[in-house]
Amino acid sequence: MRQIFFDTETTGLEADKGDRIIEVGCVEMVNRQLTGNNLHLYINPERSSHEDALRVHGITDEFLADKPKFAQIADQLLEFLSGAELVIHNAPFDIGFVNAELKRLNRGVITDHVASVRDTLLMARDLFPGKANSLDALCRRLEVDNTKRVLHGALLDAELLADVYIRLTRGQDALLMDDHGDASGQEGHAAVAAVDLSRFELPVLRANAAETEAHTKLLTDLDKAAGGPCKWRSLEPAENVA
Repeated sequence: MRQIFFDTETTGLEADKGDRIIEVGCVEMVNRQLTGNNLHLYINPERSSHEDALRVHGITDEFLADKPKFAQIADQLLEFLSGAELVIHNAPFDIGFVNAELKRLNRGVITDHVASVRDTLLMARDLFPGKANSLDALCRRLEVDNTKRVLHGALLDAELLADVYIRLTRGQDALLMDDHGDASGQEGHAAVAAVDLSRFELPVLRANAAETEAHTKLLTDLDKAAGGPCKWRSLEPAENVA
């Protein structure tokens, strides 16, 4: 399965009020293995970032001035995403911005071009109800190193999300699968070599005198508490039963 871990940075929070995408980060994973075939784009949004947004991503108008507009990178982006499952943290936010950009170009919506969209924020809320589930919080909880994340960046965040996703779903790849999806090629059962246990001589650890005395006292106390012989007495040799 081909998955794309996807993130954007934007000029603000409201796509429906004219905020635009300024950065896209895409990290490709195939069959739970990162391929290194990533896509990272900066985009001229044709407007300035809000002050609060600028403090989050640090991408200035001057830096973006000579970058391509979304219309110029749309084909490249859609071709890269085509047919994949998008994995996004808080998917409605990023999907809303991408759809707004596509609408300006009469290119439909993103789900016309990809296989599906998976939201890791919803996954995290199911796994950790009532806890903080931001990307930073999940990195701390799942021991993903995010020390390089001083400012938000689309490619870095997509890379972190890939690590978080693997840890969120690590139980799902417990079976060893071959290239055809069969476990060891044996009708779904892994082959296990037989071990002759008769070759091993297990040591017998016997109680010393003090331990034996303590055990006897414990059984006597149990007899008194139960008003008769306790169950352990039936396991002793007949000559040892008081």
